[in-house]
Amino acid sequence: MANGREVLEMLIPQGGWIISGDTYEGIEFLECEPITKEQFEAGFAQYDAWKAEQDSARTTQKAALLERLGISEDEARLLLA
Repeated sequence: MANGREVLEMLIPQGGWIISGDTYEGIEFLECEPITKEQFEAGFAQYDAWKAEQDSARTTQKAALLERLGISEDEARLLLA
């Protein structure tokens, strides 16, 4: 289950907000366009599918990069160690 920060990162990825807790009332919009309470609450239901999509895209991009480099994931780890 997502928390309020994760939902806001999905809905307003550029930032400009702070949150205390997981309720709409705990959000302070500083340098961004405010969202509605309904949008925030709907974001909790949308988060898991969005996160799975993001993770899948990252995995695909990673595999494509390793393929272009012609190395395995273990070899890439050795380069970064």
